[in-house]
Amino acid sequence: MISVISKFFAFAPEIYRRKFYRSLYLNVIMSIFKAFRIPAIAVLLEGVITSSVTPALILRSSAILYAGFLGETLLKGASTMLQTEAGYGTATEKRIEIAEHMRYMPMGYFNENSLGTITSVTTNTMENLQNVATRVIMMVSEGLFTTLLISIALLIYDWRIGLILALGCLLFFLVNSQMQNVSEGFSQAKSQTDTSLVESVLEYLQGMQEVKSYALVREKSEKLNRAITENIIANTRMEYALVPFMNLQNLITKLTGILMSLASILFYLSGTMDLLSCIVMIISSFLVYASLEAAGNYSGLLRIVNICVDRANEILSVRPMDIDGEEIEPDSFDIEVKDISFSYERKKIIDSVSARIPERSTTAIVGPSGGGKTTLCQLISRFWDVDEGCVMLGGRDVREYSMDSLMKNFSFVFQSVYLFRNTIANNIRFGNPAASMDRVIEAAKKARCHDFITRLPDGYETVIGEGGATLSGGERQRISIARAIMKDAPVIVLDEATANVDPENEKELLEAIEELTHEKTIIMIAHRLKTVQNADQILVIDRGRIVERGKHTELLEREGIYRRFIEMRERAASWNL
Repeated sequence: MISVISKFFAFAPEIYRRKFYRSLYLNVIMSIFKAFRIPAIAVLLEGVITSSVTPALILRSSAILYAGFLGETLLKGASTMLQTEAGYGTATEKRIEIAEHMRYMPMGYFNENSLGTITSVTTNTMENLQNVATRVIMMVSEGLFTTLLISIALLIYDWRIGLILALGCLLFFLVNSQMQNVSEGFSQAKSQTDTSLVESVLEYLQGMQEVKSYALVREKSEKLNRAITENIIANTRMEYALVPFMNLQNLITKLTGILMSLASILFYLSGTMDLLSCIVMIISSFLVYASLEAAGNYSGLLRIVNICVDRANEILSVRPMDIDGEEIEPDSFDIEVKDISFSYERKKIIDSVSARIPERSTTAIVGPSGGGKTTLCQLISRFWDVDEGCVMLGGRDVREYSMDSLMKNFSFVFQSVYLFRNTIANNIRFGNPAASMDRVIEAAKKARCHDFITRLPDGYETVIGEGGATLSGGERQRISIARAIMKDAPVIVLDEATANVDPENEKELLEAIEELTHEKTIIMIAHRLKTVQNADQILVIDRGRIVERGKHTELLEREGIYRRFIEMRERAASWNL
């Protein structure tokens, strides 16, 4: 119990940890004010026993009672506010920290960990921490502090009653420890079904078009319903498993209170305790078990807190790429790949590749699917770090650059374009957030998307759907090119940017690419003849190696992969319906 509480406080950022601590301090003082009702009642009872009840005595008893009530109320409000600020603040800061941490993770992490897992951590896990965890931690801590405070007071006041309370607490914590052990297994299952549920919902929503197209609604609905059912079962099993322990804890606290009361009565009857002390002990027994019972009931959820913290730390513990390089501005934008190799999950993807890409030249990369084209581009732009060899930009190893200073030199246009749920203008500004509207329009015109933007209901202020779902593929591509034009990086990487574009959009898209790539160093992965035949050099990659290199005309003269590639494209282009 204490270890989980300590782990949670260590997990919280320093500024919010201090707020949690202040809240705990207030809870301790609040416990003292809560205990004011004991002397208030004792004062009144003493008057009753001695037959000396006077208005002054009643006033004194009421003053003590109301002072305690007022102090408890004020401190409760302040403590709750601190808990709320610290809980939401911790979740917010950790979400930002995870997002920043993921910026510099190797791309392999996102292949090994599904979108559902990452989404579950940043949503469900953080939601649990800001709501459940904060409430659990503070209620358990408050119960423990209150119990400890009253126990010490009782041990000082009458060691016999204090000893009964100490033994009851010991038995309580033994049962609670067993409950924590049982809770651990069920909490893990609950966390896994939470993640599976998020994954199933995302898969169902993102694949809705395919689901309907292939009449798979029933099958996919069954999978989603199964995930929901498993989540319900996991939560229900956890509740059923913990309820017996909670009941046993409550029974122990109540029996402890009863034993304290009976012992006090027996001591009074035997003449070893006066009547006033006996009544005070009886009242104290009720206060003790009320605080301990609340702590016990909430403590069953501590394992969820523990797992939530572990899941967040699991992402934060993934070693990022070494990004603490120098702020370098290269003198040139020549790119040199020197005998690089790279493996993923023990499979060699790039095998001893060397190449030179001169500044302001165009290099086309072609080859069979799965041959390593995209991986090579990712290694050049340091989405991954090479296992052997090095990649040079402007004569310096890319690992010598800080990540941000390196990325300033690259712009990317991918086959699959992601646009944010925001205005078109802000999506274009993504390449330069401080850009004026005039620059946005200028970039849009160069990317050949100004005309269709002005035809939209709100023009550049039109809010597009997440992922750009409200636009056609060609329109999304041109907006991504406008974004790259806005960034104006010296090196452009085109990853099959025209692969899925319809003929109507192809002409405008090629014009947009020409505007983007003017006077730049170009690296393109392409399948279409017209996008590679004018390249300064063509690299043919197969099974992680460069098997051919040269210009279009040179490669056509050889009997190799490139020539077969071109012949297949020409035959396909000649087909008629």
